[in-house]
Amino acid sequence: MDSTEAIYNGLKDAGIDFIVSVPCVNLSRLLNMIDEDDEIIHIPVTREEEGIGLCAGAYLGGRKTAILMQNSGLGNSINALKSLTELYGFPLLMVMSHRGTEGENICGQVPMGQSTPLILEAMNFNFFKPGNPEAAYEDIRNSWELSEQEGKPVSILLEIKYW
Repeated sequence: MDSTEAIYNGLKDAGIDFIVSVPCVNLSRLLNMIDEDDEIIHIPVTREEEGIGLCAGAYLGGRKTAILMQNSGLGNSINALKSLTELYGFPLLMVMSHRGTEGENICGQVPMGQSTPLILEAMNFNFFKPGNPEAAYEDIRNSWELSEQEGKPVSILLEIKYW
């Protein structure tokens, strides 16, 4: 199982059937796999907050939801995550390409890359940083249940070295 297949299989085995995404080069192969899966509704969005709102509505409609994005979008979506998903107890799986970590070649990604775990901790949101495909599969597969139990988002941070 390669890095992308591990994420896809984890999402499938968690029962995720509604995914929104913001474009990301690291997630491009995964997005293609999801597009080809007739059991998953996939909606590309232009902004992360838009996706969080769609996920909240889909959850109310009985779907298991996830958002796929870069960690840079976390800053754009803090209010929606706290004032919508946490306030109303909506679970959400957030799979983030964690840019700005070791091996990053774009210096503009580094500040947010360093801040991402700190922001999630300050928001009191659980997150996982799997280092290999097997760990990613397990973390993703188990995170939906944790998100449901806690009634708030759970994140998977996929650092550059993961890919």
